[in-house]
Formats: sequence, C-alpha cells, structure tokens
Amino acid sequence: MYHHDQRYIDALRHNNQPVLEELYKNFSGKIKWMILQNHGTEADAADVFQEALLSISRKAATGNFVLTCPFEAFLVTVCKRRWIKELIKRKQQGVTIHDNREYMISDDNFKLIEAVELTEARRLLFREKLQELNENCRKLLRLRWSGKSMKEIAENLNISYTYARKKKSQCMAKLVMLVKGSPAFNALK
Repeated sequence: MYHHDQRYIDALRHNNQPVLEELYKNFSGKIKWMILQNHGTEADAADVFQEALLSISRKAATGNFVLTCPFEAFLVTVCKRRWIKELIKRKQQGVTIHDNREYMISDDNFKLIEAVELTEARRLLFREKLQELNENCRKLLRLRWSGKSMKEIAENLNISYTYARKKKSQCMAKLVMLVKGSPAFNALK
C-alpha cells in the first residue's frame, strides 16, 4: 500500500524541483532543530539532511522503493540514525567546542534522542490514523480529549448521553484498529 507521501520519493527519483523545494521547506527546519538540540551545529544539520536525502535518493533510484509511512517520520528516522552515528564517532574522539573545552556525549543523550523521536513518530502515526476516521468520530474524540465530559459532548453534538458513550467507544476501537493495522506500528512499539 502506497503512502500519499510517496510523491517525495518520486521527486527524489525524478529530480522534480518544485516538490524537492517543498520537501526542503517542510522538513529541513525540523532536522535542523533536532540536530541543534543534540549538540550539533547548523552545518552539521545541513550535512545530515543532505546525506539522508542522498541515501533515500539512492534507494529510490532502484525503482522499487515504496513508502508505507509518512515521509517526515521516515526522514527523521534516517537523519536521527545518521546523527547518532556521528555523535558516537565524536564521543570516541571527544567533542571539542570553540572554547577548547572537551565535552563527552553521554549515553543518556542517546536515550533521550531515541525517546523523543519515538514519541514524535508515534504522534505522527496517531494523527495520520485519526484523519482516517469520519468527521463525527474525530469531533467526538477531540471534544473528549479536550477535557469535556460525556454529558457536555452529548449536548454539544445534540445526541443522547448513552449514544455519545457508545459512539466514543466505537470511534476509539476504530482508531486503535487503524493504528495497530499500520505497517509502522510494530516498528514503534
């Protein structure tokens, strides 16, 4: 099953400049932020982003690469792995900052990076699957998650309290089924 973000893979394969510009606009800032938050510089971020795109482009050139998850989650994972490898390499050598003090990257930072990225990937999967629900389910669930009581939700949606509770359970079950049915779900456990 193709993901609608397959167009980014196709753009890399066929050097589609308008879509590639959109790709840079949509995703380079997130990668830059991730690298800057984890002991990197803007130059590091640019290098990691470019290397990741080249790697994905080589994979796309085979012609049989099919994206089954959001491109952003895939790109962030590729960049994260590249940056972790770089941090490990620097850890073995020690990281020198311009003030000539040496900083070592602790294992806790690697765990933090992984935890943040895993949480973000799960959030993206959840949001993607939430969009697959019908509008009524999305509205009901969002109202519930906003802290509204089931009584308030029933009144807001002009339905009975009993039906609102039943519908909430059905919508949650459908959302859980969609999330667990996603190919990305097992990778995010």
